[in-house]
Amino acid sequence: MQLRPALPARPFGPEHLMRPVGAVADSVLGMRGCLFTFHRAAPSEVWEGLPNRDFHLDLGYLDRLLGYLTHTGWAIVTLDEAMRRTARGEPGDRFVNFSVDDCYRDTFEHVAPLFRRHRAPVTLFVTTGIPDGTLALWQAGLEDVLASRENILTGSGRLAVKTDAEKRKAFAALSAAWDGPKAAAHYEAFCERNDVDADALHAKHAISWDMLEVLRDDPLVEIGGHTVNHRRISSLSDAEARDEIAGCRVRLQKKLGIPVRHFAFPYGRAGDCGTRDFALVREAGFSTAATTRKGLVRRDVDHFRLPRNTLVGGHRHLALAEMHLTGITGIAARMLGRV
Repeated sequence: MQLRPALPARPFGPEHLMRPVGAVADSVLGMRGCLFTFHRAAPSEVWEGLPNRDFHLDLGYLDRLLGYLTHTGWAIVTLDEAMRRTARGEPGDRFVNFSVDDCYRDTFEHVAPLFRRHRAPVTLFVTTGIPDGTLALWQAGLEDVLASRENILTGSGRLAVKTDAEKRKAFAALSAAWDGPKAAAHYEAFCERNDVDADALHAKHAISWDMLEVLRDDPLVEIGGHTVNHRRISSLSDAEARDEIAGCRVRLQKKLGIPVRHFAFPYGRAGDCGTRDFALVREAGFSTAATTRKGLVRRDVDHFRLPRNTLVGGHRHLALAEMHLTGITGIAARMLGRV
């Protein structure tokens, strides 16, 4: 007999106000699935002080969410299983999938062990440039420097970053200024200016192929592709897009010796990936492609336009998860044109 994880210590709260909506959704929608995604995670005591904390889930919240889903009757499944359930379309079936995009060291050290404790599967969408060392982890590096110092040197001079608020403000300003094709060059100049060892920071935050080999052998871990260097696919030529999409699948299969069936776009909103890009994913041999367009998975879902609901660090309320589970956030996003 399969045992359920113990109820989280923190009592359930406003999310129970959403449960009647969920009951209506059960009767009206029939079978439905909800695909969640996030990037990084940190222990609660660390999360509070992170300069880019919205990029990290609070592990305490993730722990509560996994327990809540189990105790409210949701099945936590791999994408393989999600697609099988979608094809069957059994009335009343409710399932969720969790995927981690990019994959950093904390995926190995914190996220996978937490899912293991809950006996729940997790899908990892790996950007192969991270373990290969070809992708500059400039956001992780910038955040690390800000977290560990009280002053930094920018192109405009010395900047005080003594308080958590100052660190968050500095991260937001610098990341906005750097974002784009020249981000790696901006980061390299920043590291030189501040006497930072960029290679050491990469090793500190990157997942390695050795770690991925361990995760490959975990029966609760499913591994998919997330491009080679995390580029916006819609902005690329056909040849460049093929290199990013097919290249990551070839690299993962060569290094890990496993079939790689699932793909997630690094930027997954409507303007970031379109008809050509979905076709290229199919051409590369993948069975699915996941976006970041909010919504639910239904029986008639296009396997190459899968909706996913992004979890960010500041959303630490189970009630918001219930809104994703009922499809309310997807409806709201479409009404507001945020697709």
